[in-house]
Amino acid sequence: MPWIYLGLAILGEIIGTTALKASDGFARWPYSVLAVLGYGVAFYFLAIVLKTIPVGVAYAIWAGVGVAAVSVIGVVLFGQTLDLAAVIGIALIVAGVVVLNTLSGSVSH
Repeated sequence: MPWIYLGLAILGEIIGTTALKASDGFARWPYSVLAVLGYGVAFYFLAIVLKTIPVGVAYAIWAGVGVAAVSVIGVVLFGQTLDLAAVIGIALIVAGVVVLNTLSGSVSH
């Protein structure tokens, strides 16, 4: 169950960050409300996850997956561009999360 909660925390963070961008600096209140709600969900579920998954592991996965997903959303929804260095950096973050989950003894499934 902690992994499902971590997934919900990641989803909340992705929604919150995307809505934060769409809020135009809190000028568009519906997106501002969605951003606050998204982060609320993210922190609520992350707090639950931290009862069972080590903080470094949970945060690395939460942040890494969030960075990769929000980067893709930025390209698709907001027309942002990523140069080669950005793509390589994001790929390294994803690779780190994969290594952490598959090779580290710190993660218990």
